[in-house]
Amino acid sequence: MKQGSIKVQTENIFPIIKKFLYSDQDIFLRELVSNAVDATQKLIVLSKKGDIKAELGNTAINIQLDKDAKTLTISDRGIGMTAEEIDKYINQIAFSSAEEFIEKFKGIDDKAQIIGHFGLGFYSAFMVADQVEILTKSHQDAPAAKWSCDGSPNYTIEEAIKEERGTDIILHINDESLEFLDEAKIKGLLNKYCKFLPIPITFGEESYEVETGEKDKDDKPVMEKKTRPYQINNTSPAWIKAPSDLKDEDYLNFYRELHPMNEDPMFWIHLNVDFPFKLTGILYFPKLKKTYEVQKNKISLYSNQVFVTDNVENIVPEFLTMLHGVIDSPDIPLNVSRSYLQSDSNVKKITGHISKKVSDKLVELFKADRKSYEEKWESLGIFVKYGMLSDEKFFDRTKDACLLENVDGEFATIAEYKEKIKALQSDKDNKVIHLYTNDAEAQDAYISRAKAKSFDVLKMDSLIDNHFVQQLESKDSDSMFKRVDADTLDKLIEKEAKLDSVLSAEEEESLKKVFEENVKDKNFSIELKALSPEDMPVMITQSEWMRRMKEMQQLSGGMSFMGDFPGGYNLVVNSNHPIAQKLLSKELDPETKVGELFDLALLGQGMLKGKKLTEFIERSMQSLV
Repeated sequence: MKQGSIKVQTENIFPIIKKFLYSDQDIFLRELVSNAVDATQKLIVLSKKGDIKAELGNTAINIQLDKDAKTLTISDRGIGMTAEEIDKYINQIAFSSAEEFIEKFKGIDDKAQIIGHFGLGFYSAFMVADQVEILTKSHQDAPAAKWSCDGSPNYTIEEAIKEERGTDIILHINDESLEFLDEAKIKGLLNKYCKFLPIPITFGEESYEVETGEKDKDDKPVMEKKTRPYQINNTSPAWIKAPSDLKDEDYLNFYRELHPMNEDPMFWIHLNVDFPFKLTGILYFPKLKKTYEVQKNKISLYSNQVFVTDNVENIVPEFLTMLHGVIDSPDIPLNVSRSYLQSDSNVKKITGHISKKVSDKLVELFKADRKSYEEKWESLGIFVKYGMLSDEKFFDRTKDACLLENVDGEFATIAEYKEKIKALQSDKDNKVIHLYTNDAEAQDAYISRAKAKSFDVLKMDSLIDNHFVQQLESKDSDSMFKRVDADTLDKLIEKEAKLDSVLSAEEEESLKKVFEENVKDKNFSIELKALSPEDMPVMITQSEWMRRMKEMQQLSGGMSFMGDFPGGYNLVVNSNHPIAQKLLSKELDPETKVGELFDLALLGQGMLKGKKLTEFIERSMQSLV
């Protein structure tokens, strides 16, 4: 038997690092600035321990461009390195000094702020540079050192001259990556990846004015223009602070910093968990529209204030991606390039916790100020219903804070509304029938008719309400939802009114035949009902079941799983209406008047279109002459 250790050829590892380790070239800047932050954080930790007696001074990290020299430099005033440390931490790939440092000082609270873990981030520089130099001076009493490498396994280390402690990483940008010598490009990347890093990051300069101490002829202070390094980042974003230290205006200002062009949110949730995982962040509830005009990818994922991604569907339930804000957790498992999440039990725990916090907040707001909650329901409703459809646990936790709104703008919880309708029903033993409209304007005639008969009508006019009513039915077998223009309303009215037809059975059969002969549309069935003479003479209804099947067919991409099945429409003829009796007696010409009545019924449902609508308008115009 032979034993040994696997050898990695450095000639092969460099192309892998340069081309395949990172999915996005831009990430090199995040990695190098993160390393600079690490070096600075280490210095601060040592200073707190008393291992460094000298003043720390300015610890800002500075980014510099030199287009002529084709260099990009990242400079810090952190812990620095000796030549021996360069050999240990740089020349040995995947040996992370951050991990060693955390182990050494595991009792220090600030260890969570040491970002690096893999020891590979530095080599991302070779994705954009054909030569990389390190000029560094340790905080210890040791000579400065310079390391240089051209992207091959060969490097040089030599003594150098550097007055101040810290490290300069100098990238000689290759010809394929000259875009990274563009000031706007670098500023954009710093804003994306480094906007909330805990150490000041400066890039370029900004102008400002100071008083000189002199006065002009009008006795006004004389101002002098000066420049100073421009700081890119906010080192103390709202999410890392204790909720007790923040006011509403602080939360709103932070939201405006995240989304400067957006309307202010309705409210927010501050996440602050230490056990069993560490999680901080702020989630904002934006104002949504019924048309589901949702901007997703508005939640940014950070790890110790380093931006990772704005695609958080693996850690946030899909319905919560409608929210805006920030989530930060060092316990989220990232792949070696920190580009995406890896499968882990912690992710499920974090996802479940976020979902619970959101539902708890909704219930809290509902109980604390119901009137204010109702005023926000137009925006909240889409979110709450989507969540209830997507997550069983969210449904159970949030159902008592889910509101139903009727056409008169009155609100009730699901349970309250059921009791209200049940009290109005004469037959208490049957299922509770909830009437609703998905288009109050188009179905106005049906709504008016229902209200005239003392029925209540709900507004269910968002894109997901068709699914939502089916979910409510599945959760409560005693409740049924019927659209106000369905055949159910006629049955309810007929049942409540208990009217007899003024026509005999033979006359009804004759009247039905009159309509069947003059309405030659296979999608419509003729149905006679004994309604009030004040009701419409004819109207169109549809089987609720058939309509839902048709809608499901459309949502599935138009696949005709029902085949060429009739539309399931009913042309309801009111046998007690005077017009019906005149048609039967031939006082009105059935051949023309039935068609006109049918057109009016179609018009009332918004179903009279194209050539038929044009012909209807022309006939109407002629009748006015």
